Amino acid sequence: MEPAPSLWQFPPARGADESGLVGVGADLEPGTVLAAYRRGIFPMPIDAGPVGWWSPDPRGVLELSDLRISRSLRRSLRRFEIRVDTALPVVIDHCADPSRPHGWIDDRIREAYLRLHELGWCHSVEAWQDGRLVGGLYGLAIGGLFAGESMFHLATDASKAALVALVRGLDDGTGRLIDVQWCTDHLATLGVTEQPRDQYLERLPTLLAIGDAPVFRAGPRTIAAEPATAHGDRSA
Repeated sequence: MEPAPSLWQFPPARGADESGLVGVGADLEPGTVLAAYRRGIFPMPIDAGPVGWWSPDPRGVLELSDLRISRSLRRSLRRFEIRVDTALPVVIDHCADPSRPHGWIDDRIREAYLRLHELGWCHSVEAWQDGRLVGGLYGLAIGGLFAGESMFHLATDASKAALVALVRGLDDGTGRLIDVQWCTDHLATLGVTEQPRDQYLERLPTLLAIGDAPVFRAGPRTIAAEPATAHGDRSA
């Protein structure tokens, strides 16, 4: 469901400073958050203070065909049951665990993305083991863009299994992209690369014009974790 339009207007993403900060303030209403993503901007609090709006250069992205699945990870996939949208609040709570280093998800962010979930924009992909949630990720699905927000694991390879399932669920040949905001060494091992901001922004309108991903249309359910074929991933 499309929310009410935002009362705020964002500066151009290309005007971000060296750290990627575009602006500070505004609100986290659903219409504001979606308007930001549609302009290549996303929210993240600044040192537990005001909400900053960011567009880093370069941008961390995962092309679906670049996903790297190691042999050990491929074996691990069989250990998990993957579910979609059955426990998003719990996934966010794990991602927001204050004991995790570099935590940034506060109550404002949590509530904003729960509201976006209620409207059908925010989704979770979850790894379950023996009836227990042991890993997962969440983010916004806007057309052909999946903006990944955070991931967690309580069991080895659990968050990676959720990512593999997400890629499999998005890979319908329409050219979708996973945006991870910043590329880390860990994400690079999974195939994430850095893309110049200008290139990302030029591609964004095409991504937004793609239809909704089928993996998120059918509501909460279990999906396959292990790719049916080697297409769309690279083994390491």
